[in-house]
Amino acid sequence: MTIDALPPIAIIGAGSMGGAILQGLVASGAAPRVIVTNRTAQKAEALSGLAGVESIALEHDPDGNARAAAAADVVLIGVKPAMVPDLLADIAPALRPGTIVVSLAAGVTIATFERILGSACPVVRSMPNTPAIVGRAVTGIAAGSTATATHVETVRRLFETCGAVIELPEAQIDALSTISGSGPAYVYLLIEELTRAAIGKGFTEADARLMAEQTFIGASALLAASGEDPAELRRRVTSPKGTTERAIAVLQEARLDDLFARATDAALARARELAAGA
Repeated sequence: MTIDALPPIAIIGAGSMGGAILQGLVASGAAPRVIVTNRTAQKAEALSGLAGVESIALEHDPDGNARAAAAADVVLIGVKPAMVPDLLADIAPALRPGTIVVSLAAGVTIATFERILGSACPVVRSMPNTPAIVGRAVTGIAAGSTATATHVETVRRLFETCGAVIELPEAQIDALSTISGSGPAYVYLLIEELTRAAIGKGFTEADARLMAEQTFIGASALLAASGEDPAELRRRVTSPKGTTERAIAVLQEARLDDLFARATDAALARARELAAGA
């Protein structure tokens, strides 16, 4: 898919998530100008060599956040959730009317952004995940009260540089975070445990990791390439009365469906606690 050039973008707080999105933007070539800010010179220096990127260290430029915001048409807020209100109050005078402000902050509502920024700047809340750094993110986006279809389309194009995008009501953002937001951690945990199982069967750690990691990577690639339902691909591997069928029976007896439902429910409860300031 060809993506048209995006307007000037600022990422305020280019930490793990903001940095992942930055990598996707740079790799896509769709963002000719991106300004990013970090607190330390060390972090800023690590991003300064990227094509089209101006990297600001706040320890050397205390007004860097406001300067970045003033120069951009789209401003991504990537600081920690507790820091968001003070940051918004700091940059609000520098934002030009019509600048799209995009939240990357988990648990911070659109209402909080709009209360501080007013109605002149449309707000879009987003929930990306870390595979953005390799162009395989899933990002949920929800429009604020003054964000038009055109504003949302710009934000969609931005996040499409680093993966797939789902538009949804803000009320579903926290639920999405329990699946795609936290999901990479679930996958890594499964890989860890399968690796331990292989080591327990006498394989070296290196061989165990190779088997577990490449099996997940290969299965995901086959799923993507085939377009088949995962249940159908599972059935094709599971020969009647074979070894895989016996293993799957053990996993199903453990009620993985209930386990994942309870795990994601726990994540959703915590997301709501964070939104309430707990």
